[in-house]
Amino acid sequence: MQLHDEIGTLRGIGPKKQEALAKLKISTLEDLLYFFPRSYEDRRNVVTIDQLKEDVQAGFYGTINAVRSNGYRWGRKQLLKVLVSDETGMIEVVFFNASYLAKAFHTGETYYFFGKPTKNNGRLQLVHPDFTRYTDEVFTGILPVYPLTKGISQKDLRNWQKTIRPLYEEAEDFLSPEMIKANNLCSLQYALENIHFPMDGQPLREAKYRMIFDELLVMQTGLMASRLKSDVTKGIAFSKKPYEREYIEELPYPLTGAQQRCVKEIMADLEGPKAMNRLVQGDVGSGKTAVAEIAMYKAVMSGYQAVFMAPTEILARQHYEGLSKSFGRMGMVVDFLTGSLKAAERREVLQRLQEGKTDILIGTHAVIQPDVEFHNLGLVITDEQHRFGVNQRVNLKEKGNNPNILVMTATPIPRTLAVVLYGDLDVSVIDEMPPGRQPVKTKVVQPKQRKQCYDFVRQQIEAGRQAYVVTPLIEESEVLDVKSAQEVYEELSSMFLDVALIHGTMKQAEKDDIMERFNAGEIKVLVATVVIEVGINVPNATVIVIENAERFG
Repeated sequence: MQLHDEIGTLRGIGPKKQEALAKLKISTLEDLLYFFPRSYEDRRNVVTIDQLKEDVQAGFYGTINAVRSNGYRWGRKQLLKVLVSDETGMIEVVFFNASYLAKAFHTGETYYFFGKPTKNNGRLQLVHPDFTRYTDEVFTGILPVYPLTKGISQKDLRNWQKTIRPLYEEAEDFLSPEMIKANNLCSLQYALENIHFPMDGQPLREAKYRMIFDELLVMQTGLMASRLKSDVTKGIAFSKKPYEREYIEELPYPLTGAQQRCVKEIMADLEGPKAMNRLVQGDVGSGKTAVAEIAMYKAVMSGYQAVFMAPTEILARQHYEGLSKSFGRMGMVVDFLTGSLKAAERREVLQRLQEGKTDILIGTHAVIQPDVEFHNLGLVITDEQHRFGVNQRVNLKEKGNNPNILVMTATPIPRTLAVVLYGDLDVSVIDEMPPGRQPVKTKVVQPKQRKQCYDFVRQQIEAGRQAYVVTPLIEESEVLDVKSAQEVYEELSSMFLDVALIHGTMKQAEKDDIMERFNAGEIKVLVATVVIEVGINVPNATVIVIENAERFG
């Protein structure tokens, strides 16, 4: 047995298991070795039945008193009930739609159960616990819980990890003894042993620390390599003429100090010899788009094209409508490209773009399609960059000869974390709001105050305003006690006119239509999931009601 052996060499892994393991990206024994648990179950807490507590995981030994089934073989709520007792009391163990398990229990024999008791009609019961006969091997330590896929069970993965345990010693540690000592790390072999089979909490913490250190070290090394490569890669240097001042003077408002600082940093990048790779972070309304406009103006006045990619068509269209007015007055050509354009319109846009007649292109993912060719691309801007994959941004960058890159996000990221996540990017932060913006008032509303909350929404609507109501789920859940979008929509539809529902499973055309009608004021109350987080700017919407706010970041 060697680290690089195919996973199929393990006993019990046939073609179907191999296919299922491939979905977990496990094809060799080494892949299995580095397939870490997602969580752990602490089974050291072995108690008696009278010590069981509601919603507290625990294990106990009990004797089977009776096994009962409701007898409805095809019934939707087929129940298997097992009465279990010890010297301190009795508890009911319940399985839904699992009559086949009746044969696994034998009256009078002792079993080990592990689970989280819940209350039913005032009494504790255990629903779908793990169990094993006392005569079998009972594990009462810290048990690993692995990510699964169809056809692979926890028992499978735990058994396979036990089988390859001798290979832990063969794993090659890429850290030097000096680095291990300097950073107070455990050895790789110790970490592997305790990440899969922790003997105690302290060894598990040490193992996790080592693995996290390794992962961050590899990621940071890769980012540094990327950064060093970009630092020596010649980029497109824009004209040193202060064109940006012309555009700033035409703005109907003064830039904030934070915007001015951000513009200065971007201009230094654009006029420098290496390609710009900069992240601009700022809250909604802080003025990121104005900064992007100034950068695009600089690009065009320096003789290059610019492209602005937004994550949704409706947001891209909103940017297009605003930018085409701003730049159109200055004689610049702004084009719009999305997947919904008619073939003839698309051909015309692509031709103008290729011939250099288009100065600025605004669009969605459509701008990275293979047939989209620029005449002289110098600046690439992506809005809400977290909505795009790395490959998508790379594809857009490859549309030009190492163009300058500017990515924008409204997601608040501490600077130290931004350096970790985006080590290949310089970071600019717009941490100041334009003057005159009203402060946002946030209030926690208890369930018993729901009527007062809706009365406030009614007042806003009667004053000509609009409202968002955001929920964590689309439909009602039997597991989570939270309000669903469908449930809230039905409730509000009986109270208000012009209420609409939008969520992620709708077709894009349907979502765009609803958002456009909300933007036009036809819809007064929009009930939604987080699908609206990257929507459109609706200044007339003055209130957002967030149901179960504890479930959001």
